[in-house]
Amino acid sequence: MFRMIQIDQLSTQLRLRLKVPLPGKSAHAMAHIKPFSKVTYPYTIENATLAAVLILLFPQKDDICFFLTQRTETVEHHKGQISLPGGMRENGEQLYETAIRETEEEIGVPKNDIHLTGNLTPFFTPVTGFMIHPFIGWTNPKPKTIIHDKEVDMLFTASIHDLIHDDTLKTENWTIRGYDATVPFYNFDGHKVWGATAAILSEFKLILQELKF
Repeated sequence: MFRMIQIDQLSTQLRLRLKVPLPGKSAHAMAHIKPFSKVTYPYTIENATLAAVLILLFPQKDDICFFLTQRTETVEHHKGQISLPGGMRENGEQLYETAIRETEEEIGVPKNDIHLTGNLTPFFTPVTGFMIHPFIGWTNPKPKTIIHDKEVDMLFTASIHDLIHDDTLKTENWTIRGYDATVPFYNFDGHKVWGATAAILSEFKLILQELKF
């Protein structure tokens, strides 16, 4: 059952949980896309491009929420998809620095306002060749945002309350890049979150459920 908790208390519990083995493989399987026929992917893990994203938690009314962005149709990768703030690592950066910098660039949250909690299991995307390193951070109060309109078409929020409920994860048959497949996705008020973002959120969901939220 969902219970209320202060965001700093949640961050403390998450920080402790993230120091022990994570449910990455089983969690990612929850969001695994199942093609009806064999698919040949263009990238392998050996030549992956490093990237990072941030689950940025903040209090909102009687809940704790995080941001999701819908990418524009003009970005190079994952056009029009819903994702967490993030992007490719730049030279000399630590990956957590990438996640925080990209969050500031994409949605305008100052990096000095973000408290880093820890990281989840990296996720490889064979279609675009990214090894995505997810991080969790938080702010209090809810930050003001300014979207980078060349990269972000829309910004919206989802709550951990909604994420942990099993009926939020649904499946449909879609055609993706010419292939028919069964696609799991999270439905947040009509916004369908699938692919790498759904896999990352699935791990976060299992961890929250372990903590009895």
